[in-house]
Amino acid sequence: MQYLLLIYEDENNFTNPENMVIEPWMEYTRAVREAGVYIGGNALLPTTTATTVREREGRTLTTDGPFAETKEQLGGYYLLDCNDLDEAIEWAAKIPSVGRGSIEVRPVMQT
Repeated sequence: MQYLLLIYEDENNFTNPENMVIEPWMEYTRAVREAGVYIGGNALLPTTTATTVREREGRTLTTDGPFAETKEQLGGYYLLDCNDLDEAIEWAAKIPSVGRGSIEVRPVMQT
C-alpha cells in the first residue's frame, strides 16, 4: 500500500541555518531507498510561491499563497510503499523534522 508522508513545519524554521543541515535528510532518503519502500519525494518551495486555484460560478479564480493560513506549512513529502499503516508510521517517526513539526500519514487511494 502506498502512503504519502506530508511534512509540516513552521516555515520560519526552513530558513533557520541550524535546521538547514542536509545530511539527516540524505540519510533518511538513503534508508527508505535501501529498505525498498521509497517511491518518491520532494521538498517544496516556500508558501510565498504558491498559487491556489478555485472554480466558482464557472470562473477560475487564483489567489497568491497557500490554501489556508496555518501555524505549520507543508514543506515536502515522501511517497512510500509500506506493508501497512504501522510501517508507514514507523518511517514517519524517523523523518528529521518530526521533532519540530508534524508528519501527516495518508494512504493513497488505489484504483
